[in-house]
Amino acid sequence: METDQKNELKMISSYEDYHTKYEQSVKDPESFWSEIANTFVWHQKWDKVLAYDWEIPTTKWFTNAKLNITENCLDRHLEFRADQTAIIWEPNDPSQPSKKYTYRELHAKVCQFANVLKNKGIQKGDRVCIYMPMVVELTVAMLACARIGAVHSIVFAGFSSEALATRINDSSCKMLITADGAYRGTKNIPLKNIVDEALKRCPIIESTIILKNTAQDIHWVPGRDSWWHLESMDVSNYCEAEIMDAEDPLFILYTSGSTGKPKGMVHTIAGYMVYTSFSFLNVFQYQQGDIYWCTADIGWITGHSYIVYGPLAVGATSVIFEGIPNYPGYDRFWQVCEKHQVSHFYTAPTAIRALKKHPSSLVEKYDLSCLKVLGTVGEPINVEAWQWYNDIVGNNNCPIVDTWWQTETGGIMISSLAGVTPQKSTFATLPLPGIQPTLLTPKGTELSEKEAEGILAIKFPWPGMARTIYGDHNRYKKVYFSAYPGYYFPGDGALRDIDGNYRITGRVDDVIIVSGHNLGTAPIENAINQHPLVVESALVSYPHEIKGNALYAYVITYDKDEKEENLHKEIKEIVSRLVGPIAKPDKIQIVTGLPKTRSGKIMRRILRKIANNDIASIGDTSTLLNPDVVNDIIKNKK
Repeated sequence: METDQKNELKMISSYEDYHTKYEQSVKDPESFWSEIANTFVWHQKWDKVLAYDWEIPTTKWFTNAKLNITENCLDRHLEFRADQTAIIWEPNDPSQPSKKYTYRELHAKVCQFANVLKNKGIQKGDRVCIYMPMVVELTVAMLACARIGAVHSIVFAGFSSEALATRINDSSCKMLITADGAYRGTKNIPLKNIVDEALKRCPIIESTIILKNTAQDIHWVPGRDSWWHLESMDVSNYCEAEIMDAEDPLFILYTSGSTGKPKGMVHTIAGYMVYTSFSFLNVFQYQQGDIYWCTADIGWITGHSYIVYGPLAVGATSVIFEGIPNYPGYDRFWQVCEKHQVSHFYTAPTAIRALKKHPSSLVEKYDLSCLKVLGTVGEPINVEAWQWYNDIVGNNNCPIVDTWWQTETGGIMISSLAGVTPQKSTFATLPLPGIQPTLLTPKGTELSEKEAEGILAIKFPWPGMARTIYGDHNRYKKVYFSAYPGYYFPGDGALRDIDGNYRITGRVDDVIIVSGHNLGTAPIENAINQHPLVVESALVSYPHEIKGNALYAYVITYDKDEKEENLHKEIKEIVSRLVGPIAKPDKIQIVTGLPKTRSGKIMRRILRKIANNDIASIGDTSTLLNPDVVNDIIKNKK
């Protein structure tokens, strides 16, 4: 294996250094990324740093290089930090003990489970679905897949059986790894029951491995189901890493689209490894000995990139939290921070807003002097939440990194670098080196003035970007590269201030961000429409004090239901079952019709304004096919 042992990945150290690195990354991106990549372990170096053609579109980084990402996340640390803590696991129940795993112990667990996967017939290129709670074994399972070259597809354990089945079938998974159940606050969620329901529609699954987590009774399918602990008995804890190509797929992760079918974003090994490591180290300014905690679930891209791969690749200590912010009380986050002396805390604005509603004494009773850096992720943060986070949690002493990025981008794209580049409340601020954002008019013309507002686009490839949508490259092209040819289109609008700082203003497509989760309107509407009384529905967002956005459903029914409350309850139950509890509408309004253009398109803009009580700015409705319906909706709004 090749590596420059003394050439460790270095942090950007000053504002001047940032500008120097940024200029280099734009003028000579190949040498910029080559220098960073040289700090990792390779079995074979690359022939070419970058080859791309966004008309196809295709992007390849480190062509013909050979590596295994787990050797960079685990093996290379064994010489100098084998006994350093890699993961601190904090359980849902604070009365239970937390656990610590060194790099040596994590390496052994990953190798052992990699051998289990091989014993079950999993080979390089096979897809493996993982549907698990926030336990260390989830990290072990994903790294074990990467160890042998299998492609992991993690599904958030809050998704329904229908959503799980859809993702398994779309990615043609051969195996499913799950647990008997999951703890979430006071709840004991029967994961295996959900899995059994999903697998009725997934004949492609050959085997299921189940972690005994909650010891609840489960249904057993002989010949398919097996216990994790029994499969691991007498299995070697050494497994040779499979040598992979730089552009081999590492994982498939699904994100909501504006059409009904979720998008299986494919991330490849080398570019993703290089970018997540670089962005983690620089955005958070992580130093050896720091304790870093990202509160996201590993089932989302934030967990993939900034709980597992990014931190482990640079030898960090990362906290994994099984629980929720309000159990057993609204001080749990701060109790965990004090307990483990957390230095870097990364969470969602939704959580910050929820905790802000409670007395600040719940924060102040803990010693949080350990905190050095605070971060936010998932959606833009509002001024009041930012101020509370800064004043009460950070004690006006911690830089806040307000990070903008997506499942598709693989890593943070726009953010301040903690304590190095200037921060600005509610602004993601400046692009990371290697990222070339711009603002476009709706017709695709670049807005060259520094101060502008428009459609956010990216002008040049970066190593962490997803390469395709699994099984549907035409859709990948249509969604991300066709609206504005020559640019990557993330689907967000933004404004830029006089200093070049970016503020994300929200989605410009039919995706709604609720509590930091991207929810496509189409799959939720499709679920609502399955109710036998429902003719048609339309979903929009409205501002919510805690979630940022909440869901407002307008529903046309065949008949007026005398028991409207029952209908609301049934609709929410259908959405929860078919999509997941996170997608349930907060408000449902029964309407006689929906405002449509003469071509039949629903005017969601009007529905959003009604939901937001912004009636005065609805404007002229005379060109609608059915203008009278707008007044009816306004009149009957509760």
